[in-house]
Amino acid sequence: MHELSVVADYQDRCGEGPLWDVEHSRLYWTDCLGLRFYRYDWPAKKHQVVREGFEIKGFALNENGGFVISNTSGIWLWDGSGAPKIICAETDGFKCQANDCIADPAGRLLAGLFYYDASEDYPLGKLLAVNTDGTARILDEGFHLANGLGFSPDCKTLYFTDSVARCIFAYDYDAAMGSVKNRRILVKVPSTSGIPDGLTVDAEGFVWSAEWYGSCVVRYDPGGAIERRIDTPAKQTSSIAFGGPELSEIFITSAGESAALPVMPPRYDPLSGYFGGALYSMRSDIRGKPEFMANIRPK
Repeated sequence: MHELSVVADYQDRCGEGPLWDVEHSRLYWTDCLGLRFYRYDWPAKKHQVVREGFEIKGFALNENGGFVISNTSGIWLWDGSGAPKIICAETDGFKCQANDCIADPAGRLLAGLFYYDASEDYPLGKLLAVNTDGTARILDEGFHLANGLGFSPDCKTLYFTDSVARCIFAYDYDAAMGSVKNRRILVKVPSTSGIPDGLTVDAEGFVWSAEWYGSCVVRYDPGGAIERRIDTPAKQTSSIAFGGPELSEIFITSAGESAALPVMPPRYDPLSGYFGGALYSMRSDIRGKPEFMANIRPK
């Protein structure tokens, strides 16, 4: 492993969702609070703001061009230039208040719905599937703060994070049906550590989790044991993705606006220190795997 370096520093309030575009050798990421969406072009080593003024919590590349986007208003299609179009605002009577998302091998979009409110009672969140025709259905429920998702290399396991519960769950995943079963806890992060946030899976099947409040990313083996921990300068380390021509570059987002939640570890200071805001990268001896593209084409 090499040292972390800063790729871009827009002082993101909540940098999230890094995603590598294999075809164009680009990384996209979002500031979901600052309402900015970015692109980093690897060959030119240049970054820029692609869009401002629209909330993007999570996103996937769409096969017919543009993106499928998840945010607190629902699921959207965006061609990359015009106005985004909402395709799912509610499902089964529940508002599609979505956080992270991921495309599955069949082109569906999976997204976590959340209603977490630290100040009052709230309904538990859902795991949503958006089919390729734009219809949506609930796959599972019972989550506090839905977060990072990822697939094992054979696509038979789906990983799904609940940050407030401090859990990374694993499911058996049926890609042909787009269904889940056998939910179990892969990782239960101790209360003395940060909380699990964004997630990715490498080519060896190990799970990488960014630890908000923890100033690190953690690599877990397929059984849930910690294989390594990589420290970062940012107290609010938010998400992680592999990229670069050989998928051996690790990109890490961070968040500069302090979020003081009841799930903070003991003695964590939400008032001082460097919380984040930069996009980092690091060369790795481990390779990632390409993320799937969505193929959402509403009728």
